[in-house]
Amino acid sequence: MRLPGEAQPTVHPGVYLYRWDGLTVMALASAATLAGAGLLRRRPAAALALMLAGAAIASTALSVGEIPLAQFLAVDVALYAIAATRPRRTGIAATVTALGVLAGYLATRLSFGWPVGTSVELSVALTAVVAWLLGDAARRSREHAEQSRAQAAQQAVTAERLRIARELHDMVAHSIGVIALQAGAASRVMETRPTVAREALAAIETSGRETLSGLRRMLGVLRQPESVEPGAPTRVPPTGPGLGLADIGRLAAATTAAGVRVDVEWRGEPCPLPPELDRSAYRIIQEAVTNVVRHAGTGSCRVAVDHAPDQLSIQVTDEGCGRPGEAGGPGSGLAGMRERVRLLDGEFAAGPRPGGGFRVAVRLPVPAGAR
Repeated sequence: MRLPGEAQPTVHPGVYLYRWDGLTVMALASAATLAGAGLLRRRPAAALALMLAGAAIASTALSVGEIPLAQFLAVDVALYAIAATRPRRTGIAATVTALGVLAGYLATRLSFGWPVGTSVELSVALTAVVAWLLGDAARRSREHAEQSRAQAAQQAVTAERLRIARELHDMVAHSIGVIALQAGAASRVMETRPTVAREALAAIETSGRETLSGLRRMLGVLRQPESVEPGAPTRVPPTGPGLGLADIGRLAAATTAAGVRVDVEWRGEPCPLPPELDRSAYRIIQEAVTNVVRHAGTGSCRVAVDHAPDQLSIQVTDEGCGRPGEAGGPGSGLAGMRERVRLLDGEFAAGPRPGGGFRVAVRLPVPAGAR
């Protein structure tokens, strides 16, 4: 065939193409190429060798001075597949081998004094390089996607570990603080007021049982296997007992009974909140009150909760002389509250008050339509 604009066709049938020997050569070339295609997934090196042999054998039945592009297309596909699915070194070796066969074909013809088609062979070599480049780009893209998925999975695991650490800290720190206050009070009045001492010991028992129950629930959730469909996002069940702002009264009563009075002020019209927001608000107040019990050195604190249409404001103040510490590391103390607020795109502020004491202020946005 001669394309438009060409003075003459670049490929002519050989003198024996339509004879039995020419047909036999074409049949061998086709068989070698098909066999290579079948081995491409399992044995890429053997597959490439068969396809290169098929390209060279098929060219002998044509009146050409090089391996034409049509006879080399199967090799280009093989180079792409090897570069896309195998290590980079294997793809480079396959490409060098293919270019070596092209050069060897020309060298063989030159050694017999036959004409060669150098310009056409250069274009065929260029297609081989382009096929390798495309396959190498596909391999890099796949590796990058796998690395991104692995990083996302690692980040999810880290985030879940931090969340569990926050839950454990908030649950245990508050209970231990209340138990320490009750134990101190019981030891001071055990001789003079045994009834009060017994009440304090009963409160210690109650707090210990509640904390132990919460830890058991959390461990039960962590040990429960989940069946995840391939490709589906992993759903992590919430840990802990699912406390919220409705439990602030019970928290205040337990802390007051332990010796630190907690006054709660509600502002605005209370409305249902998203579960994560409601739980985080409770944990923030719990941690702030725990800091008052452990560090403030005062007998009272004040909690103000303000419900607004688009945000929830929380403020915990005391008149003590202590300063809540952050020595617990990430997920504890002020760092844990700040992390919770950051995850909810809120605002967090904590510091000494001008007139004495300490203040924790939090503003959490409420998503539109979430109430």
